[in-house]
Amino acid sequence: MNPGGRIGPYEIVASIGAGGMGEVLRGRDTKLSRDVAIKILPAAFATDPDRVARFKREAQILASLQHPNIAAIYGLEEDAATGVIALVMEFIDGEDLAARLRRGPVPVDDAVSIAKQIAEGLEEAHEHGVVHRDLKPANVKVTPEGKVKVLDFGLAKALDSSGAGTSSSAATAVVNSPTMTRHESTAAGLIMGTAPYMSPEQARGKKIDKRSDIWSFGIVFFEMLSGRRMFRGETVNDTLAAVMRDEIPWAALPADVPAGARHLLRRCLERDPSKRLRDIGEARLMLDG
Repeated sequence: MNPGGRIGPYEIVASIGAGGMGEVLRGRDTKLSRDVAIKILPAAFATDPDRVARFKREAQILASLQHPNIAAIYGLEEDAATGVIALVMEFIDGEDLAARLRRGPVPVDDAVSIAKQIAEGLEEAHEHGVVHRDLKPANVKVTPEGKVKVLDFGLAKALDSSGAGTSSSAATAVVNSPTMTRHESTAAGLIMGTAPYMSPEQARGKKIDKRSDIWSFGIVFFEMLSGRRMFRGETVNDTLAAVMRDEIPWAALPADVPAGARHLLRRCLERDPSKRLRDIGEARLMLDG
């Protein structure tokens, strides 16, 4: 949709970006005089009645998440004339963590503060039975005041028609992309995760639970501290193979990373989910210590 257009009471101001979960627009709520983020669902989903019905059910659950570290969902809008279905969310003014990491590692104290806030948001979601499924730096925004907001909670599940974990075919087809800008190509399959941040069980196409988010949390925390992406590959399959088999580069952590943070990372980055940290609330408590 172009600037100046409307969907329901929302006036389109500008395009923010695009990706597998749809185009994201900045809008203006003309009734409440506030800025919003509007995610336009891909046409492949909007024209599938079963997926739309399932998405609406999941969106109701996501809208119940009310936490200062989670970007709020305001509503769901449908335009009968155009067939557009859009999710209306809180607009967060700030830089996403992916952009921040392009400038290098985050100072330890700041990284711990950001990680703690991510953990608090995850804890709220997990207590409501919601698994993020695509936690990565591009889905974490930091406001100028240092407040962390986690974006796109549970949207992978909401947009998935099967309700299962990640199928192996979906995993290999879709998940080696950082956040896409409006100048880049899009692919509807990107909904199930992003390869460098996927847990080993997610990469294998197995059923996932909150422990998959805990792995992704560990990857994001490690990247903040080290300033480097842990898993890389020339292709999607190469990256997924690295996630499943490569050694964790512990030597990349700076010398000033506290022992407690190192211990937490080792607990989060156990490839066997049965040995992994079981509750993100424990991570929050460890970061408080």
